[in-house]
Amino acid sequence: MKIFKYICLSALFALGISSCSDYLDINNNPDNPNSTIPSASLRLRAIQANFVDAYESSGTRGCWITGNIAKTGGTTYNDQIIQWRPNVNSCTWPYQSWFIYTASNIPDLLDKAEAEEAWHYIGAAQLIHAWGFMTMLDVYGEMPYTEALTSSITPKYDDGKTIYEGCMAMLDKAIENFQKEQPTTAESLADGDIWNGGDTKKWLKLAYGLKARWMLNTSKKADFDPQAVLDVLAKAADSNADGTIMHYQNSNLEQESGLKALQFGNVTNTTSRVTKWYLDLLTNTFTDGSGVEDPRTDLLVPSGQFMNKDGKLEYRRTAGIDLYSNIRNAGGPVTFDVFSSNTQTAIKFLDGVNLDPVRDIWASGTTDPARKGDSIYIPIYSEHLSWITASPGDPKDDRYIANRYNGKSERIISTGTFYTRADAPGHLLCYPEVCFMKAECYFRLGQKGQALQEYKKGIRAHMELMNEKLKDYDQTVYGKQIIPAKKIDAFLASNAVAQSEAELTMAKIMQQKFVACSFSIQNWNDMRRFNYGAGNIKDFGVVYVDFGRPKEFDAESGRHYTSDNPSDARYWFRRFQQASLESSYNINNLKESNKEALELTINSCPVWWDCASDEEYYSYIK
Repeated sequence: MKIFKYICLSALFALGISSCSDYLDINNNPDNPNSTIPSASLRLRAIQANFVDAYESSGTRGCWITGNIAKTGGTTYNDQIIQWRPNVNSCTWPYQSWFIYTASNIPDLLDKAEAEEAWHYIGAAQLIHAWGFMTMLDVYGEMPYTEALTSSITPKYDDGKTIYEGCMAMLDKAIENFQKEQPTTAESLADGDIWNGGDTKKWLKLAYGLKARWMLNTSKKADFDPQAVLDVLAKAADSNADGTIMHYQNSNLEQESGLKALQFGNVTNTTSRVTKWYLDLLTNTFTDGSGVEDPRTDLLVPSGQFMNKDGKLEYRRTAGIDLYSNIRNAGGPVTFDVFSSNTQTAIKFLDGVNLDPVRDIWASGTTDPARKGDSIYIPIYSEHLSWITASPGDPKDDRYIANRYNGKSERIISTGTFYTRADAPGHLLCYPEVCFMKAECYFRLGQKGQALQEYKKGIRAHMELMNEKLKDYDQTVYGKQIIPAKKIDAFLASNAVAQSEAELTMAKIMQQKFVACSFSIQNWNDMRRFNYGAGNIKDFGVVYVDFGRPKEFDAESGRHYTSDNPSDARYWFRRFQQASLESSYNINNLKESNKEALELTINSCPVWWDCASDEEYYSYIK
C-alpha cells in the first residue's frame, strides 16, 4: 500500500507547529524533498493527528449504531447507518485516514528513529501501529495486515485472529522500547509528542490500558481470564493525570481548522441530535431507572434559549429523538433556524404558552403541521462566533456557545455538548475507563466489593476529568460550569448508583461506562460483547436496557442480517463492509477473506474477538 504513501504536511501546520527548520534546511534541498528528510518528531506529530482522525471517526460511526446520537430525518449515507443498513460510502473514511494518511508513514518514522536509536519514537510508532490495525479489526474484521505496509499494491488479507495476535505482539515491543534509555544524540520524544508531552510513563500506562482493553474484548471466549486483565490494569492509568488526551483548540481561522475537535467536525451540524436512549441514561428514566438525574446531563446534552410566559429568556433542555418511534419515518425532526420572517412556518416550543410570534420563534421551512413542535430537539452544534461583539468578560462573548446571531436580538440556539465543541478534549484512553474495566473484571470474578469500589471510582473520576476542562470556561455560562463536589457526592450517594454489593449489576457498570466513554468506539465494542439488549451473556441479564433495533429497521435493513432472533449474534450490527478502495483495487483478496465479503449480510458477521471460539469464527468467514 506504499502507493498511497505521503506526508500530510497540511495537518502539521493545522496543529500549530511552529518550526520545520529540519525540513526546510537548505542542505536538504527543500525544492526536492524526499521521505528521508522529515525528522522523527515532525513525522510523529502528523501520525498522531491522522491516527486520531481514523480512531475518533470510527467512534462517530459507533455512536450512530449505539444510539448515542442521531440525525434529523434524511436519506444520506450516514442516515443509513442509523437505519442499520450502511452504505459503502459511509464506511471508507476510517480506513482512508488510517491506511493512507497514517499507517503508510509509520515505516519511514521507524527507519528514521532506528537510525538514531530513538527508542521512544520507535515505541510510539509501534503502539500506534498496533492501535490502528486493531481499530481496523474492530470496524471491518478481516484486513490486509502482514502485507499491508509492503510494496504490494494488492496485499493479502489476514483473518481477525492473526491481526489481534500481531497487534498484541507489536504492543509488547512498544512497551519494551518505552523502557529503554535513549542516547543523548537521539531526538527527545517531547519534541514530537502531541499527546503525552514525551512522558514515557504515560505512554507505558497507555500501552497497558490498550492491552487490557483488547483482552477484555475477548470476554466471550472460553479461555478469557478476568484476573489476567486485572494484572495488566495494575500497570495502566491510576489517576486522571495518567490519561492520554488529544487537546483541541477553538479557532475561527480557516487555515487552523485542523485544531478543532474531531467530533466537532464529524457531528456538529444543524442536523445532529442526541437520542432519547442516551438522555434516558443520564436522567435515569429508562425502564426501572431511579429517576435521579445525573449532574452531567446538561453538560452532555444541549439546551436552547426560549422565552417564558413572563417574557424572559430561559434555557430549556433538548428532548431526545426516540429511535423506537416513527419520528424519522415521518420526516422529523426537521432542522430549524432563528428569526424566520414567515410566521406561518414558525415552530414554537410546546409549553402551552402563547408566545410572541416575532420575538420568540425558532423557524424552519416546513409546511408540515406535524413538525411544528420540532424545536424541542435542540441541535448539538456549537461553534466559534467571531462576529459577536461584546465586552471582554461579558457572558455574551462566550465564543463556544451558540451558532446563530441576529442584529436585533440574540438567542442561543444550542449550548453544544461537552464532547462536541470545537475545543472538546479527545479522551483517547483515560482513567475512568480503567476503573470500569476493573469493575467488570472484579464482578466477573465474584469479587463484588472491589467491583463496587472501582465502579464508584469510575463515576467520580469521569466527573472530575470533565471538570478539568470545564474550569477553563467562563463559569457564568450555562452548560459549561464545573460539577460542584457536593453534586458529585450527592449523586454517588443516590439511588442512581449501586450502594451495596447486592445492588451492583453488570448493567449498572456498563451504563456508567457508556456515559464516561461517550463518542468512543469502545462503547460499540462493549455492546457487541454483551449482545446489545439480548440479555443472553452468562448470568448478567440485559446489560443495555431498552436497547434494540431502530424503528426505521425495515425490509431493506433486514437484508443485512441473517436472523430475526435477538439471541442470535447475527441479529445485531457486528461490523462495517470493506471500504470502496479495497473493492475497487484489491477485489480478489477481498473475496477470499470472507465468504460474505461482498454480501450485504457482512454487517451481521461477528469479528474474531466477538466469537466464543475460533471454530465459530471460521464457520462465519470460510
